[in-house]
Amino acid sequence: MRTSQFFLSTLKEAPTEAELPSHKLMTRAGLIKKLGSGLYTWMPLGLRVLRRVEAIVREEMNAAGAMELLMPAVQPAELWQESGRWAVFGPQMLKIKDRHERDFCFGPTHEEVITDIARTEIKSYKQLPLNFYQVQMKFRDEIRPRFGVMRAREFMMKDAYSFHTDFASLEKTYYRMHEAYSNVFRRLGLAFRPVAADTGAIGGDGSHEFHVLAGAGEDTLAYCPTSDFAANVELAEALAPAAPRAAAAEAMRDVDTPKQTTCEQVAELMGIPLQRTVKLIALMSKDDQLVIVLLRGDHSLNEVKVSKLEGMGDFRFATEEEIRAFFNCPPGFLGPVGIDRSKVRLIADRTVAAMSDFVAGANKPKFHTAGINWGRDLPEADVVADVRNVVAGDPSPDGKGVLELCKGIEVGHIFQLRTTYSKKLNCNYLDADGQLQPMEMGCYGIGVSRVVAAAIEQNYDERGIIWPDAMAPFTVAIVPVGYQRSEAVKNAADELYAALRAKGVDVLMDDRNERPGVMFADMELIGIPHRITIGDKSLAEGKVEYVSRRAGTTELVAQADVAAFVLGKLAG
Repeated sequence: MRTSQFFLSTLKEAPTEAELPSHKLMTRAGLIKKLGSGLYTWMPLGLRVLRRVEAIVREEMNAAGAMELLMPAVQPAELWQESGRWAVFGPQMLKIKDRHERDFCFGPTHEEVITDIARTEIKSYKQLPLNFYQVQMKFRDEIRPRFGVMRAREFMMKDAYSFHTDFASLEKTYYRMHEAYSNVFRRLGLAFRPVAADTGAIGGDGSHEFHVLAGAGEDTLAYCPTSDFAANVELAEALAPAAPRAAAAEAMRDVDTPKQTTCEQVAELMGIPLQRTVKLIALMSKDDQLVIVLLRGDHSLNEVKVSKLEGMGDFRFATEEEIRAFFNCPPGFLGPVGIDRSKVRLIADRTVAAMSDFVAGANKPKFHTAGINWGRDLPEADVVADVRNVVAGDPSPDGKGVLELCKGIEVGHIFQLRTTYSKKLNCNYLDADGQLQPMEMGCYGIGVSRVVAAAIEQNYDERGIIWPDAMAPFTVAIVPVGYQRSEAVKNAADELYAALRAKGVDVLMDDRNERPGVMFADMELIGIPHRITIGDKSLAEGKVEYVSRRAGTTELVAQADVAAFVLGKLAG
């Protein structure tokens, strides 16, 4: 492709609302153009990248035995009402009415639609297993669209759904999809990590997320560098301390803390480690029972873990009015000693349950209590559970080392749905004995458009994007300096352009009548991995210049050998 025949539109400055590097660079490089909040047009350059990602996704899905179809983007409300998700999916679902006042939604996902297809088309166990996928735009009405296509309202997604006679068959496909996803991200040239995850609103049992590792990630991942363990921090188990609880060594006493309302402030005032303090978090269960959770001062509450405890499925945080009504004390000085345990449920994190001589609020303003011990001063907790986020240095749940934390951008998620949807939607098959059985289901998604942004977050510098070869809109850029003025430059550039295209290489030749600095800056901004610069001075010596965008290195190559040289770089 020649720039004279291609729409190339770059900007020197990013829009003011752009925060992440990917948003800034995608806008500056002319990959996307904003239409409205969370809505973007994929411009010709960006669409080439998107199509490259799609192509690799399709190849791996087809190789794994999945079959492509395309379902309607607009879905009738009846299906969602039948599954029970019409009312509970939330405001992310864009609901619309047709001219007959019938309810529809713009599909945020397609579990209901594909299950409807399966229940009408699949009758016998002899037809199973089956795996269908599509690549399609989805719409979710994000409350605060931001970060460009990273969290847009409309986005490109590959979603797949498998159907099975039993769990063993589902597991086989699930791990086939796990491998297919790993192949996709390896082929795209991305540093990624699959992690065990929570199933969330989709439902079901087993679940893995695939994360591109990048500092801009919204998710925190816990992994063990000396083993294969990796999990989203929401799911990573914090093991109970190996050492038994120490015997009480201090007398319980109140300590004057006139302005100290946080564990950090109290620990500093008393000159003790933060790890000796305990904080109280007041929650309300779905039946409006007050629930107290105790955490060590340096730990943070894991709401996903709490929500999985009995009776805590729809918990909320207690209001200040509710807290004052029970404790007769303002937040900041709350503690577990002396409260009426008949009116409250007390949950202690595993770490707190193993502590002795700890410090907590005294339930009176401007005081904390030191030297608190279980049994002597405080009845044992009603529930001891893992309710905290893991921290770096915690033992790995697999017993093979200690955990480290990193940031990741979720770009894929696979689920073992089991019979969550098939039972609700009566998606059954006849088994070998002629009996109706609910189908086991799996669900597998890749955020295709998010992959593009995530790749940039992992591959950029101060000059612009650095695409992995597999994702680049063009693989090679030819920059002929003086193309319009020098016959020698024009002939050399045209010859190389034709030779590389004949070998199937995607080439962009910058035949604009621009200054060299402008052309170099644009090619670096849009991130083409390999660049050949052709000018009169180097041609006089029978050479051209090769630049690697990633390595930043420059080599002089004999003009006669340059096509073979470039092909060798691409093969390597």
